[in-house]
Amino acid sequence: QSYCQRLQHDMHFLTSTSRLNEQVVDKIVLQLNRVYPQILTNEEAEKFRNPKASLQTRLSDLLKHLQKKGDRHCQEFYRALQINAEQLFNDLPSRKILKTPDPTEIDTDKEQYMLNDRGPVFFLACFSVAAGLALFWYCCNSETQVIGRARRILGFSPIIIGRHARNICMLYLEDMSRN
Repeated sequence: QSYCQRLQHDMHFLTSTSRLNEQVVDKIVLQLNRVYPQILTNEEAEKFRNPKASLQTRLSDLLKHLQKKGDRHCQEFYRALQINAEQLFNDLPSRKILKTPDPTEIDTDKEQYMLNDRGPVFFLACFSVAAGLALFWYCCNSETQVIGRARRILGFSPIIIGRHARNICMLYLEDMSRN
């Protein structure tokens, strides 16, 4: 959608009562006049800031004027609206249409969250269990003669695994060495 079409779509929402107050409209007009002087001339800015006319009339005239000027002018209005009234900008009907996802499209952020929802502690716990089982299987294999090395490794195990687990492993290794 072009910005002019979006502005046409949002016009009723913006001009309805109490959406924009006078201060915000004045800030938008001043920004379009001062920061982007090619958007509104001084005379046009004075016309749209005239306190004698009602706010709805001035805002409606401003939006129609910008639509006549072209897409770039409407885009600058949206930029000024975002800067001066971000909450209102996010609530615009045209923004909600743009934010509505395609039901056939895969949301990669959501998919990434679903794959990683358990966090790093869960990963470390699983990795520790797998490493412990691998070490246990390696040490208990009857073909290997590394029980002495395994004792040395398990001697430092309070750093790696808990004392209770270390004691169980040491008892098992002693029992295996007797057989």
